[in-house]
Amino acid sequence: MTSSRSSRVGQEVLELLASMRFAISLLALICIASVIGTVVQQRQPLNNYINQFGPFWADLFGQLDLFTVYSAPWFLLILAFLVVSTSLCVARNTPKILRDLRDAKLHLRPASLQAYPHKAQADWAHAPADTQAAVLARLQAEGWSPKLDARADGTLIAARKGGAHKLGYIAAHGAIVLICLGGLLDGDLVVRALAAVQGKTLYTGTGNTVKNVEPHRLDERNPSYRANLFVPEGERVGVALLNMPGGVLLQQLPFELELKRFIVEYYDTGMPKLFASEVVLRDAQGEHPARIEVNKPFIHDGVAIYQSSFEDGGSPVQVKLEPWVGRTATVLDGRVGQNLPLPGTGYTLEPADLRVINVEDLGQASAAGAASSPPKSFGQHLGSGAKAPGDKTLRNIGPSLTYRLRDGAGQAIEFQNYMVPAELDGTRVFLAGVRETAQAEFRYLRLPADENDSLAGWLRLRRALNDPDLRQRAAAAVAAEASPRDDLRPQLQATAELVLAVFAGAQPVGDAKGGLAALGAHVEQRVPAAERESMANVLLRLLNGGLLHLDQLARAQDGVAIPPASEARQRFMAQAVLSLSDSAFYPVPWMVTLEGFEKRHASVFQVARAPGQKLVYLGAVFLMIGVFAMLYVRERRLWLWLAPSATGTQLTLALSSSRPGSELDSEFARLQTHVMQAP
Repeated sequence: MTSSRSSRVGQEVLELLASMRFAISLLALICIASVIGTVVQQRQPLNNYINQFGPFWADLFGQLDLFTVYSAPWFLLILAFLVVSTSLCVARNTPKILRDLRDAKLHLRPASLQAYPHKAQADWAHAPADTQAAVLARLQAEGWSPKLDARADGTLIAARKGGAHKLGYIAAHGAIVLICLGGLLDGDLVVRALAAVQGKTLYTGTGNTVKNVEPHRLDERNPSYRANLFVPEGERVGVALLNMPGGVLLQQLPFELELKRFIVEYYDTGMPKLFASEVVLRDAQGEHPARIEVNKPFIHDGVAIYQSSFEDGGSPVQVKLEPWVGRTATVLDGRVGQNLPLPGTGYTLEPADLRVINVEDLGQASAAGAASSPPKSFGQHLGSGAKAPGDKTLRNIGPSLTYRLRDGAGQAIEFQNYMVPAELDGTRVFLAGVRETAQAEFRYLRLPADENDSLAGWLRLRRALNDPDLRQRAAAAVAAEASPRDDLRPQLQATAELVLAVFAGAQPVGDAKGGLAALGAHVEQRVPAAERESMANVLLRLLNGGLLHLDQLARAQDGVAIPPASEARQRFMAQAVLSLSDSAFYPVPWMVTLEGFEKRHASVFQVARAPGQKLVYLGAVFLMIGVFAMLYVRERRLWLWLAPSATGTQLTLALSSSRPGSELDSEFARLQTHVMQAP
């Protein structure tokens, strides 16, 4: 009894797995998962998802593996069940289809032909043998392959066309099996299985350099992988990175790849139009030079090497630490990827990226506070507001250095400084970006270029603003210039000195650290509401006059000539007021400027060994053939009964099809004309 029940349950499970409904349900689940994998960006840092969905949903989606859909266990399980279900469907129906293809259906009774919608009768005044010969010849001329069943009371002729229609079912379902198997082979399943068998663990550190590689390295016999290979110019690398959920594995390659030269070509706008790598592949057979371009991979012994992207390969850079207090700058030599301690600051400088060409949307850069996606625009300011967005204007604005400053506690802030000024809103400004997290957008200080198109003028003024002695002298000059009365000058001087101190952040006001925000807070605290607007205008005039005299005093102190009054000079001072105010929001009281560099590229290759790719291609061919056969090939069966009659021979024709329609009607009419009419 128990054995019978188990057998029945097993049979029901087998029927479920082999049913078309089950396979279609699995396909629907795969389609839904694919939509999720397309809408939700895959394999991004966790902080990206927390910012996008919030902590609760990010944690829930992470537990459901929605951020790594295509390598999720449940997705691979669905694929495996689809393979099993479709294979069972094919295995169960293929014998029936093949039997049906071999069966000419010569067992039909003549009377049953009357049940078909397309039927016809005719009488020929010829003997049955002559009629049979003529009909067979006509059918063969029409492309039919007739078979005969001679009986005592007559002869049944059967023929069929479009047998490939049912073969299309086998081809289409077999294609699904091949494509799913190819996906399973080329996914993470093989890599995970090998890592488990070989006892390898994920590396969860950062950077391209992995210490103690053995616990994380798969050997070169791995039959399927898709990894990233980072190769700087002049170096050779033989180990690639396999990105996995939660970390990386290392893939030992059966060769070493050396990057001889990286080539990049640009359009007139500065946008890259071509990047390629001249490489030498070295293996046991020798050296194999090649050129790898985008969409032109180099394939060697079943391993395809694609040009994926390019990055900085450790370019030597020279930077200058420009403090805002004092006048001593420090020049440091390093390279991208190398950490440099900054003397006297408690910070470590980590150069992250050097870009020689920067094509930016300067039309949108006029939008202070407008949403911007770096590096396409410079709309985000550190503090002050500005105008509405401008038109899109792409322009190459020269080299930039992206770096991080890391404090003793390990906290890092990211910066992006441009080496040459860009013209925004009619003023040439240096752009100094900052963001607190890698997921945030850069906000930019706009530092005006001086008459020599350099940053020295603004830095000189910023240092002077932090000098109490110079602030006092500038305030005295403002007072002497503002009033001829000796009794009013001390009060004006004290007010001007206070304005400069508040603006510099030397005299905090509430939570404001300085700038126009601190000056506004000072007015709100000290001045009645009815008088605030007029007092603010007075203080702004004192501020502008004080900064102008500060600039003149600082230039005289450094032996730098004071430029004559001009529109350019006015623009410099106007932008200086805004940028000095915004600098109160800058996280450190100094500036790191890029003094020089020697660009060194690195190519990022995708290295793939994909045995399942051939299965996918074969499956795609079968799928096209199968779908075409099922949709456009009509199966038709024809029967013709020849029976002796008093006048000769009576012919009864019947035509059947799996897909009736107007085409079947036309074919039946043609058969009546070309086959049934007596000669």
